[in-house]
Amino acid sequence: MPDYFRPLAQTGVTRPDDALPLAGTSSWFTHVEMMGRGVRGPILPASDMPEDWRGRLTRARAPIASVDMTAPRIMGILNVTPDSFSDGGQHQGIDNAAAAAQRMISAGAEILDIGGESTRPGAQEVDIASEIERTAPVIAALQGQINVPISIDTRKSAVAEAAFAAGAQIANDVSGLMFDSKMAAVCAERTAPICVMHSQGLPKTMQHDPRYDDVLLDVYDFLDGQLTLLEDAGLPRDRIIIDPGIGFGKTMGHNIALIQGLSLFHGLGCALLLGVSRKGFIGTLGSEPEAARRAPGSVALALDAVRQGVHILRVHDVDETRQALALWRAAQEGIET
Repeated sequence: MPDYFRPLAQTGVTRPDDALPLAGTSSWFTHVEMMGRGVRGPILPASDMPEDWRGRLTRARAPIASVDMTAPRIMGILNVTPDSFSDGGQHQGIDNAAAAAQRMISAGAEILDIGGESTRPGAQEVDIASEIERTAPVIAALQGQINVPISIDTRKSAVAEAAFAAGAQIANDVSGLMFDSKMAAVCAERTAPICVMHSQGLPKTMQHDPRYDDVLLDVYDFLDGQLTLLEDAGLPRDRIIIDPGIGFGKTMGHNIALIQGLSLFHGLGCALLLGVSRKGFIGTLGSEPEAARRAPGSVALALDAVRQGVHILRVHDVDETRQALALWRAAQEGIET
């Protein structure tokens, strides 16, 4: 059975001479946890892990749609849906969506993720024509108005194609290529970056008793297989983003285990995205039933993710995240005096 090596991420400008950079970020590590199914440990010096793991864990990630990955980047969530779990109906229509996009960019968003189908637990599937009608005109209207890349949040290749034609540059597939088998070919044909997320089941039923043998390693192995699928289709690994899919077919225990073990996913050699913003388990742990009031909990998890070398934070609360991130980085990395 394969061994896995999770880097024990650290931050700060004072670091040992043998510290290794974590996925090209300012985080670093000197030791790794060797992992396997049913076993955790031992803790080893990083110098003892296999060379192929060392290369994947330390290598700087290539820019995504011209966005540099050596510092944490904020992806603003722009849902043009009537029923998303925390902002449904707020950004419907081209004018409302464009105004929201401008606000997010002014607040610090470096990528916009535009979605026309809610994938909250219990959500119903939206037909292709309706999803295109919601998203493509907004993307087209933003061309020339904004200076950040647009990601299309969709499970459907036809919606992705329409979005690319309208000016989107990235695809974000929450099904991890499992919903539409043509998605890989569509992105490979354009060499368009894609975010591949893990989910268990469809949104309508995904929270009905999700189970795993080992959630951290099961998600890792799934993403590893989907990366191979994309590479076989012709899309290079440096154009692929991975997302462990917090909240998509996971219990609270699964979510926390994935967050605690995030640094393991650098072993896949891709840029790493985390999307936890305003999710239900934050409301449960933080005693906040109203989704729009979960920014503090969302930011807390975002900062821990950055400590573990996450490259992209997908968030609703852009300004709050940017401010917290600026202060956290100053405390960890210092500033010129």
